[in-house]
Amino acid sequence: MPGEQQKSRHGGWGFLALVLVIYGLLGLLNPKATTQAVSLFSQVMGEVLPVLGLVFLLLFVANLVLKPKWIKRYLGKGSGIKGWLAAVIGGILSMGPVYAWYAMLGELRQQGMRDALIAAFLYSRAVKLPLLPLMIHYFGVTYTLVLCFYLIGFSIITGIVVEKLSLQKNE
Repeated sequence: MPGEQQKSRHGGWGFLALVLVIYGLLGLLNPKATTQAVSLFSQVMGEVLPVLGLVFLLLFVANLVLKPKWIKRYLGKGSGIKGWLAAVIGGILSMGPVYAWYAMLGELRQQGMRDALIAAFLYSRAVKLPLLPLMIHYFGVTYTLVLCFYLIGFSIITGIVVEKLSLQKNE
């Protein structure tokens, strides 16, 4: 965009190099702690990489299936009630860690998805379908239905507020 500074493309590599140098220095000073840190890092990467693989697969499929024209029509500025329904139902049905959805939502946003619908999607993730039977067991049907109604309602309100704030920011 005009007026924005061009981001450095080498910042990530510089950070990686800095971290590797620090690990190397710490390895010389305290090999045991460094071994533990590398072991923990390997364990975390073993848990994160499959999720990232799924994210990249979803992004690939989304790029094949979801065209910018479709996104602008159903999730863009003139999407109306269909966009809100898609965002809320998509949020309720979404599973897994939320960070796995950020990349896909960012890609959809670049293709024209409204900020309001992204906020509604993320907020409505609080309704967890697999946990509803357990919630009904502990708290009852009435409490569960009222809570779900409020979560869905506030996901829409949050989306509206986010859209108003983003419009003010862009003015």
